[in-house]
Amino acid sequence: MSPYLCHAQPDCFSFEAHVVARRPNAVLLDRSFFYPGGGGQLADRGTLRWNGGEVRIGRIEMEGGNAWHCFDESDSAAMPAEKVVAHVDPDFRLMMSQLHTGLHILNALVYQRFEGSLVTGVQMAADGTARIDFDLPEADNNDLRKLEPELNTLIGDGLQVNAVYLDASALAREPGVLRSRSVAPPSQDDGTTRIIEIVGLDRQACGGTHLSNTSQSAPLRILKIENKGQHNRRIRIGLVR
Repeated sequence: MSPYLCHAQPDCFSFEAHVVARRPNAVLLDRSFFYPGGGGQLADRGTLRWNGGEVRIGRIEMEGGNAWHCFDESDSAAMPAEKVVAHVDPDFRLMMSQLHTGLHILNALVYQRFEGSLVTGVQMAADGTARIDFDLPEADNNDLRKLEPELNTLIGDGLQVNAVYLDASALAREPGVLRSRSVAPPSQDDGTTRIIEIVGLDRQACGGTHLSNTSQSAPLRILKIENKGQHNRRIRIGLVR
């Protein structure tokens, strides 16, 4: 089973599933619409409910193609029944999708303005902030700070966000879609690579969750810019609540 059913049905936040394997404080489901995490994005959160019980899913652990849905040790006495109703937390998914879409916009601006600079690290946080590291040895931090107004203009422009899939030959013909030095997006079952397209602005490979339109995001602030070593610049952003 693909752990990325959330890509096919991004608005599915409640679904029935059967428990097919168990281990302490975790279960494996026959299907799941939880985003399992990866590429700097946190996994979805939510609950599993059944007649007589409920556990809160706080993280997903991937083992091969299996997504183990993990719950707190305090809930260990309430082992889920064979059949459960799963609920994905839509607010947490939305927050992660806003951050991830915003990072793509910022990535596009840096890539265009600073001679194709590549990403060296990304991490999104549960408090509505994120950081992205770029290989930018020559950049002036003030020039990076000046990207914030354009970042928010593009959010407000309401650009459509699509997911497309490229096979290996098409991927090789499109330079610039692979932007990270450290993380490769997961291949699909058919060997294609998922590309996130912000229409009129950017196309890059990514396995995370995103908005369908940039205007669905709150504005973003550039909170801090740090020098990390001789080459890396770390830009910290946060959603404006």
